[in-house]
This record gives sequence, structure tokens and C-alpha cells, in this order.
Amino acid sequence: MSSTYIYGIASVEHPSLPDGMGGVGEPSREIRLVKQGPLAAIISDAPDDLRPKRRDLLAHQNVLSEAGGGAVLPMRFGSLAPDDQAVAAVLAERSEHYQERLRALEGKVEYNVKAQHDEEAVLHLVMTEDSDLRTLAEANRQAGGGSYEDRLRLGEMVVAAVQAREAEDAVELQHLLAPAAEAVSTGPDSTGWLANVSFLVDRKAAEHFVSALEDVRRSHPHLVLTANGPLPPYSFVEPGPAEPAETG
Repeated sequence: MSSTYIYGIASVEHPSLPDGMGGVGEPSREIRLVKQGPLAAIISDAPDDLRPKRRDLLAHQNVLSEAGGGAVLPMRFGSLAPDDQAVAAVLAERSEHYQERLRALEGKVEYNVKAQHDEEAVLHLVMTEDSDLRTLAEANRQAGGGSYEDRLRLGEMVVAAVQAREAEDAVELQHLLAPAAEAVSTGPDSTGWLANVSFLVDRKAAEHFVSALEDVRRSHPHLVLTANGPLPPYSFVEPGPAEPAETG
């Protein structure tokens, strides 16, 4: 018996899906609903060989985008439950939380922003800002490159300055973009990025957020920003680190 694949959670009166709509798998599994009290989960049978292939990722996204009529709490790709009864049990157990999230996320989208340094630009920046670095670099240059110890010391100082700048830029990026968003969720650290942050944005204010992002690109040319959105608000189904959970 196959397990149950979960696309999202909505209000029980909300989901409006095309008849016979298919989801993940090949052939695609038919979409159905599990209803429990005021909530409904959008589900299908799960294929035995589920992998994050492009076709299935797009199918997952398509089901969420086609579920018109109101807010949907999007589950991340690959969300599984043992069976439909287990899904209903979770809806019952976490009913208040999911209803609160549905209210909070109505009309909202997510923008994920990742940042890294332009290596040449940030080296120029730290050398410009740090007189000790400039002094040592100039002394080494005049000494024909300097001793091994001097070159090593300069290298260590440059690495430390760039790392300090990474931490500063991560904080500043969030500070500059947060006013254009409703909430912020910091993603897991990943190699190569100095920041990985998701912003919850009112759909009607999306242009304002994109404009703020372009302002940061212009004012911080040493940053390389990669933005993805508008997306379903995946990072806000559970309150994130920068978004305190509501207490009732």
C-alpha cells in the first residue's frame, strides 16, 4: 500500500481544483482531498520511486498554483504521511496552528534572497576601508613582495577582514529588505552564500519589495544577489527564527 503525498493545507471551504488533476508520479497520481473539521489537505498517492526530478517538482508546484480560491499552506516537495488517516490526524492535532497560519499567509508570497561577495570588489573594499591592510600591503610591495611571514600575515588579515564583512553584509541585507516585507525567515547556512533569507511579502506590495532589492544591488555593488520569487510561502508554514510564534 502506497503512502500519502501532501501538497498543501487549506480551509475546508477553499480548495477548488480542476477535475481529474494529476500530481507527482508517472503516470501522475490523481489529486484528492482529506477533510478534517475546518481544514482540508490536498493529497495524492505517493509514487514508490519519488525523487526530486524536474517533472515532479513542477507537478508539485502546479498543484499549489492551481488550488485557487484562498490561501494554501504549501508543504515542501516530498512531504509524506503513512496514509490518509494519518493526514487527518495531523490536521486535527494542529488545527489551531494551521488556521492561524492560513489567516497570516492570506495574499502573501515568499521571496528567497541569497547573497555572496564579488571577490574582486570586496577585496578592493576591505583594502580601501582598512588602513592597516593598506600599510602592510604597500610595505610588502616595496620589499619586492615581502617575506613569507609578511605575506602570510597579510593573507590572514585579508581573510579576517572579508569574513567580518560577510557577517556585516548579512545583517545589513536583512535590515535593508525587512521593511518591505511582513516577516523574515533565515534559511540554513550553505557553502558559498553569506546570507540565505526568505521574506514574506504581501502580493500587492511585491513591486515595492523588488524595488528595494534593486536599491540594494545598486548601493552594494560588491554583493551578488540571487532572488527567487514570488513563491508559495514555504518558509512561513512554521514560524521562522526571525518571526516569533504567536501566543494566545
